[in-house]
Amino acid sequence: MHRKSSTVRTSRAVTALAALLAGALALTACSSGDNDKKSNGDNSEPSQTGSTVSLPKLNGASLEIAAVWTGQEQKNFKQVLAEFTRRTGAKVTFVPAQDPIINFLGSKIAGGQPPDVAMLPQPGAIKQAVQRKWAKPLGPEAVKELQKNYSQGWQDIGKVDGKQYGVYYKAANKSLIWYNAKVFANAGAKEPKTWKDLLTTSQAVYDSGVTPFSVAGADGWPLTDWFENIYLSQAGPQKYDELAQHKIKWTDPSVKQALTTLAQIWGKKDYLAGGQNGALQTEFPASVTQTFNGGDQPKSAMVYEGDFAQVNIGETKAKIGTDAKVFPFPAVGSSAPVVSGGDAAVILKDSKAAQALVTFLASPDAATIQAKLGGYLSPNKNVPISAYPNAVQQKIAKALIASGDDFRFDMSDQAPQAFGGTPGKGEWKDLQDFLKNPKDVAGAQAKLEKDAAAAYGSGS
Repeated sequence: MHRKSSTVRTSRAVTALAALLAGALALTACSSGDNDKKSNGDNSEPSQTGSTVSLPKLNGASLEIAAVWTGQEQKNFKQVLAEFTRRTGAKVTFVPAQDPIINFLGSKIAGGQPPDVAMLPQPGAIKQAVQRKWAKPLGPEAVKELQKNYSQGWQDIGKVDGKQYGVYYKAANKSLIWYNAKVFANAGAKEPKTWKDLLTTSQAVYDSGVTPFSVAGADGWPLTDWFENIYLSQAGPQKYDELAQHKIKWTDPSVKQALTTLAQIWGKKDYLAGGQNGALQTEFPASVTQTFNGGDQPKSAMVYEGDFAQVNIGETKAKIGTDAKVFPFPAVGSSAPVVSGGDAAVILKDSKAAQALVTFLASPDAATIQAKLGGYLSPNKNVPISAYPNAVQQKIAKALIASGDDFRFDMSDQAPQAFGGTPGKGEWKDLQDFLKNPKDVAGAQAKLEKDAAAAYGSGS
């Protein structure tokens, strides 16, 4: 799979996280100012009880929305779409897309059958859709809803050339390390706050007889996430932005420093489940499950990845919050990193119904429905934290919202697909090679720069 966003990761091994909550949703009503009718008042209905957004009557309209989501994630999203139908009368069909979704959409558009709306996982994909003249700008109602509910940073990553095209409906907090609580207790290990603390914790776990880390090297994309967290914390947000745009080269000393830091864990064979070779054969779902299977003697004590790892923990007997716990990615530099990913709703066929659907997806109403069903995180700041079904998810959601505009979007998701999002190519392959030989920092930098220069140069 090419994509490196939260969705692909969630969709790779989705199982039910918990019994779905039944019954009506008690959504927080907002002030009367938020309940204004739309400018086309004749076709608008006043907000219903428990609604925060006014939607037009769309009886007889039909829409298609495409996303790569499968399993429980797709089922949960369909409940959101069902609520939109209930409120507007419009029929919405979910179109399962293949990865990479930009290629899937290309074939649909070439065949004259584009979906009305698509969920795009990367700022780079939104940009491509605009450049190819597929994407349509958001109308005033959707923009108004977005401005009301999202921090400026989340609005900006859905813009191209200053125009709003995307609504980030789903987010991922990708600055988390999950751990086996029994192993930590046996080792007398504590949740680390800094990188130095993490190395101390890793040694304590190792001394207790358990391998510290599971690394999902077979997929490539988790390796880029490891790098991004270290780089953001160590080099700082400005350098992060410059590297993301290839304004500085991968041969820069800041990249050398981050790779050298990364090698403090990747370079210790005994710290990785199966050593470097084993890590390179471990796919993401297995990297999570092997951390929580095996009682207090699992294959590893910790696994790095985003909030979506909960889906895979759900495949084990481990209970989130007691057996499976989480701590923020430790500070490598002066502050801890907050790296995020997400999926944005983008309109491909402009219509009143498509605009209304995206307006709904920008509202707290839509996100609150899916938040209650679990395995989901919204960047919408007006979704009640209490909507999330457990304390761990509430903590993760709080951290994301509290970061305001200080988060940074996944770097490889901002890159051209050829560099940041293709198996066996570009950054994925170069970091797999580095995991195989973590001593060769200069060689890794040279490969990364060569591949980045080719991809950014062609814009592919």
